[in-house]
Amino acid sequence: RLGIHIVRHLKRLERVILGYLEVSDGPGEEARLGILQTLQCTIEHAWPRMPCRLPVLLKALLRLLWDVHSERGPTPEPVRAALLQGGTQCLILLDHCCHGQVKVLLAGLHSSCEESRLQECFRKVQEST
Repeated sequence: RLGIHIVRHLKRLERVILGYLEVSDGPGEEARLGILQTLQCTIEHAWPRMPCRLPVLLKALLRLLWDVHSERGPTPEPVRAALLQGGTQCLILLDHCCHGQVKVLLAGLHSSCEESRLQECFRKVQEST
């Protein structure tokens, strides 16, 4: 709703987003799914400010992808898939905002990662235009 005016609140919003991405909120993962949508909207509207936030957001998104992949809790498979897709979509948006920096940073990670689901996420980022 705020559009580009979200940049006024970006520092506080970033802390909230990072906090929600770190913690699983049960089998439905409603909070994490919602915060991924919030992050997508934030990236879309505040894209000029994203390059300076890239290191923090990239680290948080990669940690989320790894946690979702490696977690063996009661989370159903469709919810895991939605989290992986949402995280991947955020990485793609960040890559567009940062002029391909995410692809460069993920290139080495993609080749060294042995987990097929994570490789698929990284492949989608690499192939995005």
